[in-house]
Amino acid sequence: MKKIAVLMGGTSSEREVSLQSGRNVAEALASLGKYEVVPVVLDTDNLDAMPKDVDAAYIALHGGWGENGGVQLALDKIGVPYTGPGAAASQIAMDKVKTKMVLEMNGVPTAAWGLANPDTEKSPLPLPVVVKPPCDGSSVGISKVSKEEEWKSALDDAFKAQGGAGVVMVEEFIPGREFTVGVIDGEPLPVLEIVAPNGWYGYHEKYDSNETRYPFLEDGELAQKMQKIAVDAYKAVGCRGVTRVDFRVSPLGRCYVLELNTSPGFTSHSLVPKAGMKTGLTFAGVCDRILASAKHD
Repeated sequence: MKKIAVLMGGTSSEREVSLQSGRNVAEALASLGKYEVVPVVLDTDNLDAMPKDVDAAYIALHGGWGENGGVQLALDKIGVPYTGPGAAASQIAMDKVKTKMVLEMNGVPTAAWGLANPDTEKSPLPLPVVVKPPCDGSSVGISKVSKEEEWKSALDDAFKAQGGAGVVMVEEFIPGREFTVGVIDGEPLPVLEIVAPNGWYGYHEKYDSNETRYPFLEDGELAQKMQKIAVDAYKAVGCRGVTRVDFRVSPLGRCYVLELNTSPGFTSHSLVPKAGMKTGLTFAGVCDRILASAKHD
């Protein structure tokens, strides 16, 4: 693989984050001196902007067509290897409802959940809950509901984020701590804790705040437990390449998989590169390891 297209931008609500990730990845791969790197900014849901003679594509797209199996299927059709999971696994992981079903069928622990439509008057689960658009990322449209009077605005925010269509997911809020585990080629990375101000890790806390901290988990037993569950979730969904698995851990130490991110960010605040660098790699080295796993179906 010599000529590498770094795909970024896209049409989802995560476009700006994707542009940050893509620029960082393109610069990192170019710094290695062994690739001809072509940054490709996508403005539509197709590959018209990508040169035809690339040897591989590094997917730095987040959300929408870039993460739901669309770009993966398009790359499969033209036989270009790409980073991250294939189309089928991407489609499952991008849909939080499908992910929940697959995790439960495979015995992977996950929080209780239900569904709501725009007219649902009260939460289908006891409060507190988290209301989520099933197919958006970067915490867009996600709200925690602790009191009944917060329900309607949380529901409205979630439906607004997905254009008013479909259903939204309502998930049991697990008190305790939040963690994330990156997995590359079936191998788990070191475990990072997410310590957000006021205990809420939303869009601002992910991308804008310098108050959110990401210490590595020092508890070896808990880390190993989460790493095993992360790999189980990765395999259950059918992932390959890179995926990030997000957790909540209760005060009693019970681990719950929240979701899988098959195109994790590579911004200055992103967690997979932090974890990869903990293993001794540089930022560029993490990108290179992920690129080495590129395949197509």
